[in-house]
Amino acid sequence: MTVSSDRLRTVLAEPGCVQAPGCYDAVSALLLARAGFSVAHFSGAIASAVTLGLPDLGYIHGSQIAEAAQRITSVIDLPLIADADTGYGNALHARRTVEHYAHIGIAGLHIEDQINPKRCGHMAGKEVIDQAEAVQKVRAVVEADTGLVVIARTDAMSVLGLDAAIDRAGEFAAAGADLVFIEGVTDAQRLATVHAALPNAELMVNVSEADPHLKPLTPAQLAEFGVKVALYPVAPLLAAAQALTGLYQAIATQGSAQSVDKLTWDELTSLLGQPELLSLEERYS
Repeated sequence: MTVSSDRLRTVLAEPGCVQAPGCYDAVSALLLARAGFSVAHFSGAIASAVTLGLPDLGYIHGSQIAEAAQRITSVIDLPLIADADTGYGNALHARRTVEHYAHIGIAGLHIEDQINPKRCGHMAGKEVIDQAEAVQKVRAVVEADTGLVVIARTDAMSVLGLDAAIDRAGEFAAAGADLVFIEGVTDAQRLATVHAALPNAELMVNVSEADPHLKPLTPAQLAEFGVKVALYPVAPLLAAAQALTGLYQAIATQGSAQSVDKLTWDELTSLLGQPELLSLEERYS
């Protein structure tokens, strides 16, 4: 058990659905914490975008996600749930991934049953590995005994149908996963079906703008269907990219960024802890 995973388990023990928005660097993590959230999330798709400048097509590796995640865990005390994609190989590789994540302070991870290399969960052309192999991969991550919260995701719904996805999720829970996550299930009708089939399982949902049909339910509505965690993985980067697009256009067309709504420099340096650090500097001078 790690300090961060202890914190996450404490949060998850509370009633209701926990919101875990995405962050992708130190500044976004500090802003997330300042907004009052209790859990943060780091998406593999976002890691691929900000680290490699590439889409979610299996380019990113867990070691790169871990390196970027350290920049988040070093500045906030909130527990971080990180994407572990497919575990980056077989069951042994998945076990090594969770051990590495635990070592650098990640609190929980989600691992999925796509073939490797994988692709974004909302894209066509996905394939999933054999169910028995997927269960063994989850088992390996659980039996690593790191204490991390293990979230087992299946992408089988769009490939094999909802019933097959529910069956996989049930086996993942039986293998020891703390939560299960059926990619693509965010609507009330299918959540009700999943909850009825797996009444004792705690669920996670992906509230992602990558889903062209997204119609988000509120946390209170999600909780009625046994959803314990709602991820908001991509909205922060999309919003930041939109803001930067407007800023760069203003500089290009107006000659400055004066007209653009933004933090003041003092607000940013305050977020980064500069006043406290200057006080320490004076103390030790």
